[in-house]
Amino acid sequence: MTACLPDCSDGELAALALAGRQAAYGELVRRHQGWVHRLVRSHVGSMDEALDVTQASFVAAFAALNRYDVTRPFQVWMSRIVINKCHDWRRRRAVRNFFALALPLGEADGVADDAPLPDQAIGAEQQLAQAMKAIAALPSSLKDTLILRTIDEKSEAETAEILGISQKAVETRLYRARARLSEILKKV
Repeated sequence: MTACLPDCSDGELAALALAGRQAAYGELVRRHQGWVHRLVRSHVGSMDEALDVTQASFVAAFAALNRYDVTRPFQVWMSRIVINKCHDWRRRRAVRNFFALALPLGEADGVADDAPLPDQAIGAEQQLAQAMKAIAALPSSLKDTLILRTIDEKSEAETAEILGISQKAVETRLYRARARLSEILKKV
């Protein structure tokens, strides 16, 4: 089967990749890497770590490609994989941070607080970092909805399909996420 890969649909590319045509999966990656990286970056924060999680997402998608239903949008299927990889990354990071930062109790007395003083001017970069940190502090269900709707600009219907919930649940979660985010940012 010879096909001009850029002209193929996502479903056709998936079928070609399953048939052993590596270039077809390469085309899927090229086609979707931009939005996948943005979605991961929204969850992860760190540019370097986002690249790693993006790559892991595409590796996981390739491994699960035989479970992709070509009648459904590839982006919806891939979004679920990406969000799961972001959750995995967050869990691993929490464990690593716990053990990396653990000090013997006797040494913990002299640890300084790294938070900036309240009277210091906060630049745009610091505000963005605080906002990303506040988003990271949200529960997964609220964070996923907030990121998909506001940062990744998915419609309510697309977000509902990706997360496997109703549109009303998307609306409710988005409202709660914004309210909680506002509370967190007021404390900063």
